[in-house]
Amino acid sequence: MDQICDDLAAEHAALDAVVAGISEEQWAQQTPAEGWDVRDTIIHLVGADLAALQAVSEPEAFLAAKKKMLAEGINLESAYGGPADDSGAATLAWWRDSRSKMLDAFRSRGPKERIPWFGPDMSTLSFATARLMETWSHGIDVAETLGATMEPTDRLRHVCHIGVTTRGWSYVVRGMTPPEGDVRVELTAPSGDVWTWGPEDAADTVKGSALDFCLLVTQRKPPSAVNLELVGDVATDWAQYAQAFAGAPTATDPSRA
Repeated sequence: MDQICDDLAAEHAALDAVVAGISEEQWAQQTPAEGWDVRDTIIHLVGADLAALQAVSEPEAFLAAKKKMLAEGINLESAYGGPADDSGAATLAWWRDSRSKMLDAFRSRGPKERIPWFGPDMSTLSFATARLMETWSHGIDVAETLGATMEPTDRLRHVCHIGVTTRGWSYVVRGMTPPEGDVRVELTAPSGDVWTWGPEDAADTVKGSALDFCLLVTQRKPPSAVNLELVGDVATDWAQYAQAFAGAPTATDPSRA
């Protein structure tokens, strides 16, 4: 738990460095995620962080809040209040406070403890990993909007792992049956290490950079815009539907999640 929480804190800091000090006009810039500006994106992260905090610290209260949100169509962005005012500075301060409390809650639990969520329950370790994946993917949107660079790090291994383990989910969420067959995934990390998943003798393979794979499975780029070597029908088909995040199915073109 300490390792994943340290990595999540580092991912927070990387995005924080992008938005700290930007102007109010920049906070209002539209991101590649349709309908979301930079401020909307950070508020979305805060809403999910506060829901995670409640799910870990007060699971019964979270389940009641979840029931109300689903029944009344309340979204995360409004369910847990808002910053002191509409300024970027207030939004940033709110995010810093919420993420700090969430990390403290994660660190207080064992890695295998089950935490309720909007989908299936998750272990604390998986939950923290999912928060890192979402922070990174939305951070990519914000950095692109502001003309900044989010340097890839080996923290991407967490995002890659979720991308691999959600292959079946990418079909199920669309009401489809995942095709049978194993896929071998071999990805080059920013450090130059090679990360692998799946049996070595699998007929279908995905090879390339970890960054490109992460951009694909978080739907920041479509298959045609990433430099991945896809071998076999199962691997090629997966690339069309890959979706590492929860929620409704999304488009498999350049549209963003």
